[in-house]
Amino acid sequence: MNTVLVLGGYGAVGREAATALTRHPGTQVIVAGRDPRRARPVPGAVAMRLDATDPAALAVALDDVTTVLMCAEIDNARVARACLERGVSYVDVSASHDLLTEIGGLDDLARASGATAALSVGLVPGVTNLLARLCAERSPATEARIGVLLGSGEQHGPAAIAWTLDGLGALDGSWTMTFPEPYGTRVVHRFPFSDQYTLPGTLGVPAVRTGLCLDSRLFTGLLAAAERPAVARLLRRDGVRSLLLTVLGRVHLGSDGFAVTVTSGGARAAFGGRRQSLATGRAAALVVRDLPTFPAGIRHIEQLVDPIAFLTELAADGFDLVLPHG
Repeated sequence: MNTVLVLGGYGAVGREAATALTRHPGTQVIVAGRDPRRARPVPGAVAMRLDATDPAALAVALDDVTTVLMCAEIDNARVARACLERGVSYVDVSASHDLLTEIGGLDDLARASGATAALSVGLVPGVTNLLARLCAERSPATEARIGVLLGSGEQHGPAAIAWTLDGLGALDGSWTMTFPEPYGTRVVHRFPFSDQYTLPGTLGVPAVRTGLCLDSRLFTGLLAAAERPAVARLLRRDGVRSLLLTVLGRVHLGSDGFAVTVTSGGARAAFGGRRQSLATGRAAALVVRDLPTFPAGIRHIEQLVDPIAFLTELAADGFDLVLPHG
């Protein structure tokens, strides 16, 4: 029996991952979070109240658990260490480079305990990493570019919105990317997703850039304003952040569609559909399912799975996949 503890399981991604995991034979799923009032029942899963920032509570929760799936940013490196010290495998969907780098420093611990940690698991990073690997292998180049188009009409939790606001203060440059229809060519703004920082090391691509746009052209235009120093400083003010968190949590201008596209030399690949939280959750569930087949240690998704097989299976859940030609 594989017992999976889903931390941040009350959020959109956590619920999708837990739902998918309950369909895997021989898997027991425990959905955990700090606020049970946010929990929506996941048929076939057990609900647990857990504050993962409490080391004693986390230690108790890890009893008899074989895998932890982290779907939140709550002291992830400490949680990962607690898991790996006990031989519990760990999967993380985080998109923060600094956080993933800190977890990567636990590789010796993971190998010594015989545990596996899979990082960059989800849509961005995750699917984008696999598309980048396919393109880089098909058409090696000095630079790979990743475009991310997210639906501004999809409902996101406070933590996801806060992470995005933090990233807006780090926008750096813009360029155009071509997405599958109905989106076409859009201007994207460089955004600090972790894939662009990890892929040069895992794939040997000299340079990678990841840019973000929203399906709403109006909201994408507002992104550009965040590149101005005065606006970036404004976004860091507590009062402004609180107001934006409230407004963005209630206003949903746009659709729940999404698309990611990658280019390297003459190769191009893309993946898209509806509900990015669904895509992230389903991708994470597939990695958790296959975790026992991976070697001990800490690796990113592009180092663990066959890109075409993985993406083809994920696309069967109702997503569109465009593989590089040739």
